[in-house]
Amino acid sequence: MGETAGTPRARALAAALREAREASGLGVTALARRLNISHTQISLWENGRRIPNTENVAMVLAALGTLPDERERILELARNVRERNWLTAGVEGIPAQLAGVVECERAASKITEWIPMGIPGLLQTYDYRRAAARTDGFSDNDIELRVMVNASRSEVITRRRNPTEFLALICEVGLHEVLGSTEVLIDQLRHLIDMAQRPNITVRVVPLRVGWHPGWNGPFILYDFPKSPAVVYFEHYSSGAFVPTEHDVSAYRRAIDTISALALGPDESLSLIDKVATKLEGETDDRSPLAQV
Repeated sequence: MGETAGTPRARALAAALREAREASGLGVTALARRLNISHTQISLWENGRRIPNTENVAMVLAALGTLPDERERILELARNVRERNWLTAGVEGIPAQLAGVVECERAASKITEWIPMGIPGLLQTYDYRRAAARTDGFSDNDIELRVMVNASRSEVITRRRNPTEFLALICEVGLHEVLGSTEVLIDQLRHLIDMAQRPNITVRVVPLRVGWHPGWNGPFILYDFPKSPAVVYFEHYSSGAFVPTEHDVSAYRRAIDTISALALGPDESLSLIDKVATKLEGETDDRSPLAQV
């Protein structure tokens, strides 16, 4: 395996090739016959264990009859696939960036996420995600697409066989910020508690007034893989960056240790989430028409 075979950009290229073939209706064997190459070679490209050069990618896309816009997007991934760090910016960068995130989630043995505002995407309810997307001004069709994509991503931590280990470090602020409605937030908090009952999921809350810590610099996700180096991912409003360099990964591991030292334990965290949800439920009952009769 080449040294860049496990990078997010390489994983995104592998996923793009696999999805382009599936969209064409061709199987691996049929495509191999069309190209007169081994089906094993195509499988290696599609699972990310080997990286095809740009000429091979162009050959595959031509055989599949991939449309020009999608062809250019995939070729752009191939041209830069050996660059270890990956910054995507602007609307055009979002699809490739999301592909990299999805492939990292699928391949990771452990995911650690720090989020200073809100709830981690893998733990969001449908309505919470829908409210967040609506706030961003997306169309109804785009909102529902994002909700469905987010729900399918969560499968990596909820599947019955070998679910990925997930540590969510959440600032207490995110437990109080209302998106959509108070009812949506209550359901989200109850969902957090339910998800944390799974043996592979740990939710820990960093309380307010603990002083400065590295998490103040912004959200990040650390992906650990069983057979390739770890990667740090930063997501911002319309851009994102994957950073696999050992120095940066080590720095963020130290940041996780510092944040974890300030966080409440798992049981205390769930107790706090339950307390916040119960308080919100009481306030909602007080505002109901029946309560005012």
